Amino acid sequence: MTAPTRVVVHTDAGAVAEATAARLLLAIIDTLTVQDRADVVLTGGTVGIATLESAAASPLARQIDWTSVHAWWGDERFVPAGDPDRNEGQAQAALLGSLPLPEENIHRMGASDAFGSVEEAATAYADQIASAGVPAWDVLMLGMGPDGHVASLFPGHPGYEVRGVEALPVHDSPKPPPTRVSLSLESIRRAKRVWVVAAGAAKADVVARALHGDLSLPAAAVRGSAETLWLVDAEAVAKV
Repeated sequence: MTAPTRVVVHTDAGAVAEATAARLLLAIIDTLTVQDRADVVLTGGTVGIATLESAAASPLARQIDWTSVHAWWGDERFVPAGDPDRNEGQAQAALLGSLPLPEENIHRMGASDAFGSVEEAATAYADQIASAGVPAWDVLMLGMGPDGHVASLFPGHPGYEVRGVEALPVHDSPKPPPTRVSLSLESIRRAKRVWVVAAGAAKADVVARALHGDLSLPAAAVRGSAETLWLVDAEAVAKV
């Protein structure tokens, strides 16, 4: 069962980031009032990282028992650790490094200098998910590209069609770098809350298509079991 899609419109990209940060922290607080652990899937991208920076600056962050929070990623670039293209490094600088979050609670996707192939890195991430009991992600955040991709699931690309796995290798990504690890659509759709974060006029056409149900776009196919939110600015929904 999935939740109907709701759209929340903010004035601009900065407002999207600030409001999403507050929403994220409150969702973690609420989750930890009813269960012992929160599993959160982070995203990269301009607005995604700005969201993490806003979360780091919020007084709400000091109200959370971070030892009970686990951080995951929707996708990662298969490049060496420390490469500026890696989402996890950007997230570390924006938020994670400022939190009392145990290293064992940070579930980084494998880097190219630690694994012989992207297939090995994807399998290792699937094993991490299995070892954690295959969480129903409490919050899963996704950026969306101007082509309608989310995580590293691209329209018309073989990875979008992969089923039966938690994480998958991505070759020949239409957006560089070409080799990546991504959560599968099945893994994403297991989340309780799925939030798609998008801003800017360049995304207006594809936001309209996705919200009108164009399932050729991965962004249109993602859903949460309890909540599906599109957190966008006015420019991004101008053509809806």
